[in-house]
Amino acid sequence: MKLIKSYFIITFFTLFTITFFGQVKNIGLPDVRNYKRNEYKGGTQNWNIGQDKNGNLYFANNNGLLQFDGSSWRKYPLPNLTSVRCLKIDDSGKIFVGGYNEFGYFKPNNKGRLEYTSLAKKVDKNKIKIIDFIWKIHSLNNQTIFQSFARAYILKNGKLSILKAPKRFQFSFQVNNKLYFQDIEKGILEYRDEKLIPLANTTTLNNTEIWGMYTLSKDKMLIITLEKGLFIYENNSITPWKSEANDFVKKNNSLGGVTINKNFIVLNSVLDGIIICDFNGKIIQHVNRKKGLQNNTVLTSFIDNKNNLWLGLDNGIAFLNESSPFTYFGFSYDISTVYASVIHQGNLYVATNQGVFYHAWNNSFKEDVFKLVEGTTAQSWNVQVIDNQLICSNNRGALAIQGGRVTHTIDSKGYFGFKNIPNHPGFFIGSNYDGFAVFQKTANGLIFKNQISGFDKSSNSFELDESYLWLKKDESIYRMQLSTDLTRFSIIKKIDQLSPFYKNIGSLQKIGGKIYFQTNNHFYKFSKEQDLFYEDKNLSALFKNIPVINALSEDSQSNLWYTFDESLGVLMKQNNQYKNIVAPFSNLTGNLVSNYLSVNTIDSKNIFIGLTDGLAHYDSKLLNNFVTKPKAFIRSFSFPGDTIVLGNNQNKIENVRIPYSSNHVRFTFSSPTYENLENVQFSYQLEPFDEKWSNWSTISIKEYTNLREGEYKMNVKVRNSYGIQSEPSTLSFTVSPPWYRHFLAYMLYFTLIIIGVFLISSRIKMKIRKNKYYETIEQRRLYLEKESKIRQEQFDLEKEIEKLKNDKLQIKILAKDKELVNNSLQVVKKNKILNGIIHKLKEIDVEALDDSTKFQVNKLNKSIVKEVNTDKSWKDLEKHIKNVHFEFLKRLKEKYPTISSRELDLSTYLLMNMSTKEIAEIMNISTGGVELARYRLRKKLGLNKKENLIGFLMSI
Repeated sequence: MKLIKSYFIITFFTLFTITFFGQVKNIGLPDVRNYKRNEYKGGTQNWNIGQDKNGNLYFANNNGLLQFDGSSWRKYPLPNLTSVRCLKIDDSGKIFVGGYNEFGYFKPNNKGRLEYTSLAKKVDKNKIKIIDFIWKIHSLNNQTIFQSFARAYILKNGKLSILKAPKRFQFSFQVNNKLYFQDIEKGILEYRDEKLIPLANTTTLNNTEIWGMYTLSKDKMLIITLEKGLFIYENNSITPWKSEANDFVKKNNSLGGVTINKNFIVLNSVLDGIIICDFNGKIIQHVNRKKGLQNNTVLTSFIDNKNNLWLGLDNGIAFLNESSPFTYFGFSYDISTVYASVIHQGNLYVATNQGVFYHAWNNSFKEDVFKLVEGTTAQSWNVQVIDNQLICSNNRGALAIQGGRVTHTIDSKGYFGFKNIPNHPGFFIGSNYDGFAVFQKTANGLIFKNQISGFDKSSNSFELDESYLWLKKDESIYRMQLSTDLTRFSIIKKIDQLSPFYKNIGSLQKIGGKIYFQTNNHFYKFSKEQDLFYEDKNLSALFKNIPVINALSEDSQSNLWYTFDESLGVLMKQNNQYKNIVAPFSNLTGNLVSNYLSVNTIDSKNIFIGLTDGLAHYDSKLLNNFVTKPKAFIRSFSFPGDTIVLGNNQNKIENVRIPYSSNHVRFTFSSPTYENLENVQFSYQLEPFDEKWSNWSTISIKEYTNLREGEYKMNVKVRNSYGIQSEPSTLSFTVSPPWYRHFLAYMLYFTLIIIGVFLISSRIKMKIRKNKYYETIEQRRLYLEKESKIRQEQFDLEKEIEKLKNDKLQIKILAKDKELVNNSLQVVKKNKILNGIIHKLKEIDVEALDDSTKFQVNKLNKSIVKEVNTDKSWKDLEKHIKNVHFEFLKRLKEKYPTISSRELDLSTYLLMNMSTKEIAEIMNISTGGVELARYRLRKKLGLNKKENLIGFLMSI
């Protein structure tokens, strides 16, 4: 086996453009993507669709012309703000549009922006006052024809001519380079040589509207009417087209359609979505609101350059990925998560989380839903054909199915799946919730024989060879040997790793009838004789360049399907060689059922893959023309003051030069890749600003700020959802330097430097001469300053000495004052004593004394009284106390202006550390009065009980 290496896509696919065979699958539904009006920011109705050479799509919308490039929507309204009913893009890139009383074209200007040119202005308003709606636009033989109900306006060589309707036009159609009009009186008319020529026998359709005309063969034309059905025009006669498609149109009305590569016809309906039929009228697909469309009224349909289908709806826009090899069975078919599928007796059966469902395999899938197999409503893990009997592994047990219902329950335990036991014909083993059980095939079908004892672990991943049953549980495997009577496991061995180089075991699978064990993409087999695992180098080589897989399954065609990182891939076997195919399955990433790889290959055109939201049908024969290389566009280039739009079919824009003040630039990117837009990623590099390409991202905008002057080249590439990269798209631009870094500025700077050097040199020489003159003056000035400084220092010294003398004298005075205060306090004490003596003398009864003694006592009393009254020591005391504590009393008064003189005196006595008794004597009050005065002083000073009054006074 030889692997043709490819990880994301087979190189062959990227070398060719798409060549679609016109295949429309009749199994399942294509992927449908709806665009709501809040996404495209336009009106509800979309009447016509077109595509330019770059792949940009255009929609004739009620609010104007819509443009979609795959990344963003743009809206271009008509001058009169009416709805656009039709559009046509010619070879030059002009986008012709028609609306109510207005028609003309959009064309990119020199900066890429679409600008509108009105052709309705060429109409003579004096002759034609109302143009009415323009319904159709055609390009034919260098003419552009705008059709309204009353007339057609023909633009040729810049001149406008008018073609009047014989009675009243309905619509017009271009078929094989011929143009046909329907007139309500004359029937179908061919426009030839600027004349209208009636087609024979077409007036029978005058009482209905024709909405489409298409060629079925050389002389056979299909005519689509609104409500009368489908007709064939052949040999100058009109006959109804007896077909499934005609029945559908009669029932649901039709608004025209489009052909798919001359093999199929899309028919739009008013009431029930669209159908796709072949040229025999057989319906291949039917897509309506129930099957994914957001609206059942389809106004227009369009096949893009990749053969995908776009629908303009009465409310919104829809995209159908018809070119994909995938179709899907989902909610519209009444199935959910699919764990397994199988074909049996003409029916397709699927095991889901809700039970087993089935659908006739040979009948059309376009309408019918899957039906529930009665009795299976529960989690169903598997559905298998065992010896021509259909068995369901269900949460309720092992169920036998026949004729759309469960005939009986073989065993009531929950089961995961069944496999035959080698060397034991007619015996099968089933994995259930309690381990394993043995079943036997009888004439009445499969029967339960016994539960195997000795092992009670369960798993859906197990295989059997001639010697052992192998079970993978978590990241280990178990090797178990059955007893000869199949009732117990005689040997059980747990294995945690296959090689000392790799821990854990990734998957267990059977390939080509042999069991393989996989770890880190290395595949091992077991040798019973040597009792060891050995690597199969050939098989490991197949997976060398593939990400580490977590599951592997071989299908009926010997293809190897594997999962990795929630993604799917396959090694497709062709002529004993394998091709690795990954890209087409990238759309299934994240939708695969975890730990349940379900791939049912019936043949190369019918492969079913179980998903979390249904079932995917894959036709590998369509793959060759499916995957193409995408294109990347730099959609716009913006900088302050201007925006350049690219990708609108304008001439290539040469190197753009922007001023330095506009060096904040913004780029938007796009790719006309409309499949799985959420997985389209961009990478960019601004040379030489970015050293390497950016990481892949879905963001399609990039800004750069404060770019330096210089030449830049913006490179952008895109990677589609299939992993294929585009060629880079480039845009070169130049940021001009600021005026102060311009070449002329540098010349000016050089000239100024030369002049500056000359001026500086001259000034230096002059400065030297001046310096010599000023040096002498400076020396004289320094000498005078020094002399003045010495004198000043002498003066300051003398003042300092005088200050010191005064301070010393003041200290002496203060000391004397303190001494005087102390002496005065002694005198006060003396006077108090003398006053006491006077009181004592008064108590003596002088009358009892003799005259001499009485005289002496009176004389002593008078002397003491005189001494007391003439003593000025108290006033001297107050004077000196105030002198000593003058600064303290000043600060205290400034801080507490409301303090009284008595309180100032008390504060001074307290500061002098006098006792309460001494203060009472000096202030001539009682000790209780001193305490009361102290209390009032504390209150005025705002002190609490815990604060020390004397300490507070000392701090002042």
